[in-house]
Amino acid sequence: MKKESGAAKGAVEQKQTAGHGAPRFIGRLAAVLTIVIWGTTFISTKILLADFQPVEILFYRFVMGFLTLLMACPKKLKTKDSGQELTFAAAGLCGICLYYLLENIALTFTLASNVGVIISVAPFFTAVLVRLFMKPEEKLGVQFFVGFAVAMAGISLISFNGSKLELNPGGDLLAAAAALVWACYSILTKKISSFGYPVIPATRRTFFYGILFMIPALFFFDFRPDFSRFANMTYLFNIFYLGLGASALCFVTWNFAVKELGPVKTSAYIYMVPVITVLTSALILSEPLTLLTGTGTILTLAGLFLSEHKAGKKGAKDGLIN
Repeated sequence: MKKESGAAKGAVEQKQTAGHGAPRFIGRLAAVLTIVIWGTTFISTKILLADFQPVEILFYRFVMGFLTLLMACPKKLKTKDSGQELTFAAAGLCGICLYYLLENIALTFTLASNVGVIISVAPFFTAVLVRLFMKPEEKLGVQFFVGFAVAMAGISLISFNGSKLELNPGGDLLAAAAALVWACYSILTKKISSFGYPVIPATRRTFFYGILFMIPALFFFDFRPDFSRFANMTYLFNIFYLGLGASALCFVTWNFAVKELGPVKTSAYIYMVPVITVLTSALILSEPLTLLTGTGTILTLAGLFLSEHKAGKKGAKDGLIN
């Protein structure tokens, strides 16, 4: 009887695992799609910076993203209590307002290569916060930390690519703060997914608070409400790409990925951003692909595979990898 009971239990567990396979696969696709688009946004941002301040680009893209999500799903989202509303507000403050402001300010004080490497520490911060503030839904094995080390080595090769490391404490600390803030956003997104609301209205609510918190910053960063600049079709196309693609679509797909994969595994896909940037630079801007960047790309992808891939049957059984 015990053997039969054990076999039946095993069959049920196998069936449940198979049932989770499809959503997790779609979650991985959503994470990859998000990172591919986010990895190419530097081109649009670089074009717009010729006539726009960073805070202007940030404000316009998220207002456009909010309006797009509102048209996609106009139904009003009614939260159950003030605690849920505060969670949405915190997510908007962290992921929409503070992260981008800190990153942009950091770029004015330190090298872009420094920022690229430091921001990529976000998956590690996410893992630490999960262990501190969440139930151990995503327990970490040695494989995650090995993958983190390999990916960071690859990202360092890509970012510096022969240039020397120059420490700029102010800017570097701001970049580290941005990575920590993004980790907080990932945790808050997982919390929001547990509320059971549809992804689009939930993301829209986060955008609303992010824009609300962003408004005071407009008065400190030379914001000009000059819409005549969008008569330039190049500017208009690129702000649409950032607003519709990198904001409206990508935050929905990212939040969906966090819901299906969890914050730790989803954050690991951030390692791919420098890889996408390098490949895009080579294909679109005809920038050379050096031996260092090629080696860094291989290491980064290997690190992502190690961090995200299951450690094996024993690890899955013991809950070491989610």
